[in-house]
Amino acid sequence: MRFLFASYAERTHFFPMVPIAWALRAAGHEVRVATQRPLVPAVLESGLPTVAVAGDHDWQRRVVAASSAKGDWEGWVQRVTDVARTGHRMGWDDLHAYFEEQVEHAWKHFNHGLVDGLAGYAREWRPDMILWEPFTFAAAVAARALGIPHARVTWGADVWVRARRRFTELLAERSPELRSDPLRDWLGAEAARFGADFDEELFTGQWTIDQSPPSMRLESGVRTIPARYVPYNGPAEIPDWLREPPRRPRVCVTGGLTARGLYGADLLGPALLDRLAALDVEVVATVAAGDGERPAVPDNVRLVDFVPMDPLLETCSAVVHMGGFGVMSTAMRHGVPQLTLPKLGDSTVRADLLRATGAGLVVSHDEATPDTVRDAVARLLAEPGFGEAAERLRRETLSEPAPGAVAAALEGSAAGRSGLRAPAIESEGVPL
Repeated sequence: MRFLFASYAERTHFFPMVPIAWALRAAGHEVRVATQRPLVPAVLESGLPTVAVAGDHDWQRRVVAASSAKGDWEGWVQRVTDVARTGHRMGWDDLHAYFEEQVEHAWKHFNHGLVDGLAGYAREWRPDMILWEPFTFAAAVAARALGIPHARVTWGADVWVRARRRFTELLAERSPELRSDPLRDWLGAEAARFGADFDEELFTGQWTIDQSPPSMRLESGVRTIPARYVPYNGPAEIPDWLREPPRRPRVCVTGGLTARGLYGADLLGPALLDRLAALDVEVVATVAAGDGERPAVPDNVRLVDFVPMDPLLETCSAVVHMGGFGVMSTAMRHGVPQLTLPKLGDSTVRADLLRATGAGLVVSHDEATPDTVRDAVARLLAEPGFGEAAERLRRETLSEPAPGAVAAALEGSAAGRSGLRAPAIESEGVPL
């Protein structure tokens, strides 16, 4: 069978798809990845065949420039974060403004060139199923145009679908002449070009593959295929120092790949490293190459440009990060207590869910100081309850269906495309 994965050009949204794609390859199926050209090198590094069906979306430059011109970058961040946290109970005006802004200033740009490119390539290659990251709506349109099954592969808490469900409830309560829906207007017009109609599956997928364990999974009202998170960090050599067991508790401090791009690399500067070093720990901190001269740091602080999180966190006693899905999920897989400093979107919700499990602490990005971060890390190391909760979360994570089981479920769904039967493994999330 043939499975087509689709992602706009964002590495951290593509990476969670790689283990599932390889599970399908290992089961003997044909797998390809369709994307915008800037992501092609990262896809090739994963070993998966790829085709560039569009150019660059260039969203980050556009939205930062537009927001900066209005002096409203922080305002945009706050609006997205507010919807992530409370969109499921917001009123009409706020949610309508959110979907209007996201369609015009984000989702249209993400999908620039992808609708025609994906539809054209799908007609050429004839996949049996399309799997897409949650903002690559062009893939759902292509699947609908060809009449084939499709599923989303999420990389975080499903806050956007939860907000969309609230929006549609409010929409139905309005009189017909007042039922304005920016998402339907955009995706409906795109689908109509291929003779297809809009429905909510163009936003939600027919299924959602959710790689969060049950206690970290939101109830979103969609059919969910649970999946075990398997870390993929791209190609990397494990350095010699990482092969040696740490002599003191090891603490990882990282901004993550997405946070580096949005907020700059110096999220947690030398003052914090000095404070953490005083805890009698070994600190490993990621600092992007090209950030200028590296600061002088204590002897028990190691600065690295990049190190794969999977083997690093396996050796750590705590991790400090911005709430990115990859770092958080890898830490959960290894039972590592976490301090999250969330700022944008669903990272704030993930941080709240993690705190509720007892496996971590949260200090908002805007309130983080060297002292507050040091004190929180000291608690993670000193209080055994965090480690115990992290171990429970590790067991829960590893009890989820492995990529091979997910591949088998997808294979069965694709094989039954005429009747579109549900996968063999489905799950509901937890309310928040």
